[in-house]
Amino acid sequence: MAASVFSSALYGPLFATGEVGRLWSDSAEVRAMLLVEGALAKVQGAQGVIPELSAAFIHRSSLEVQIDPAGLARDAARNGVAVPGLVTAFRTAIEAPEHAQFAHWGATSQDIIDTGLMLRMRQTLAAIEARLRALLQHLGNAAEAHAETPMAARTYGQHATVTSWGAVLAQWGAPLLEALGQLDQVRAGALWVSLSGAAGTSAALGANSPATRAALAEALNLKDPGRSWHTDRTPILKIASWMAQVVAALAAMGHGLIGHVSSDAGEVTLGTAGGSSTMPQKQNPVAPSVLVALNNHMTGLLATLQQAAPHQYQRDGAAWFTEWMVVPQIALCAASAVETAATLAPNIAPVPVRMREHLGGAGLIYAEPLSFALASRMSRPDAQAATKALVAEAIAQGLPLSTVARTTYPDLPASLFEATNQMGHAPDDARAFARAVAAL
Repeated sequence: MAASVFSSALYGPLFATGEVGRLWSDSAEVRAMLLVEGALAKVQGAQGVIPELSAAFIHRSSLEVQIDPAGLARDAARNGVAVPGLVTAFRTAIEAPEHAQFAHWGATSQDIIDTGLMLRMRQTLAAIEARLRALLQHLGNAAEAHAETPMAARTYGQHATVTSWGAVLAQWGAPLLEALGQLDQVRAGALWVSLSGAAGTSAALGANSPATRAALAEALNLKDPGRSWHTDRTPILKIASWMAQVVAALAAMGHGLIGHVSSDAGEVTLGTAGGSSTMPQKQNPVAPSVLVALNNHMTGLLATLQQAAPHQYQRDGAAWFTEWMVVPQIALCAASAVETAATLAPNIAPVPVRMREHLGGAGLIYAEPLSFALASRMSRPDAQAATKALVAEAIAQGLPLSTVARTTYPDLPASLFEATNQMGHAPDDARAFARAVAAL
């Protein structure tokens, strides 16, 4: 088994990450750091911190130079960071010592690494947003179409009252819609530039360092936090928390689908599902299981990231290294969950016949409305007791609850035991969700 399912030739397609996978490679990290180095030189040249001609040369070179990550490995192992080796390789590749000497002027490794990380996070969030919007469109359309398709709601795994398939879809989609609405705030509060020098004091960057940091943020289309955040990992925690929120919502959808497609329920089909190596009749809910598994993985990753957040003094190698281990996995976990769900959504189809079968039969699902109907002629406790007695009688005699109840109380309306009359505001919830999605 590969070290990561996301990069595995065997399991990678099962945990597909879409466009995001290419953003979390060594090559992508090197490219992001070079972009930061180039933008920093351009800004410093415009401010007169370094010669403008050298700045232009460094900036252009940062866009053209190709540096093999493998060539930086030995230096990274020795130094604990890749930036010293990267700067050396970059200066060599420029082949103009008179200009190359001004590269990485006043910055520290963490400035380059953290800012490069935020460039990749921005692209990751954009890719996740696009797939999330596609997923919500499918859920919204289906919720509208099935706003009044009745089915059994379940609590503790037991049939409870009547709801609609559209309302179930809305229940799964509402947290995703809310997460999408929070995304701009996450970007504003977390996609920060880092430029504070060796120990966060900006000493080597000069007296005008705040202006340099602000200009670098503008050049890279990131936010200027107005301070050093070398040991404040809040921005990364914010992004990870948002990703975990999305993955948890999709895991709830996965759990629900696993139940609805079970042999005992059979209320939903998933198109082409997974087969068994020995049982030809099986159609396993593979994609929903992936969603649940990804949430299990995310739970551990988020706990590790939280543990790594407190840094000792002005930089903490152990905490920082831990972050490197889990942040890419968090990003890929979120991307895989959204990609899996967006690919699955068009193939999710209800089986209304099976849904109605679970509402019929003994019809015990109408016990709650029956108890409230009886409460109009007796006290609520007495009505509940009478309903429990009727339920027990229906089970004992193998008769529908409606038959037993109307034998005892002939004036009960037949509509009391019709699913379409007992969905409450489920259809309204489904349509409200569909309208909200359409307004995106």
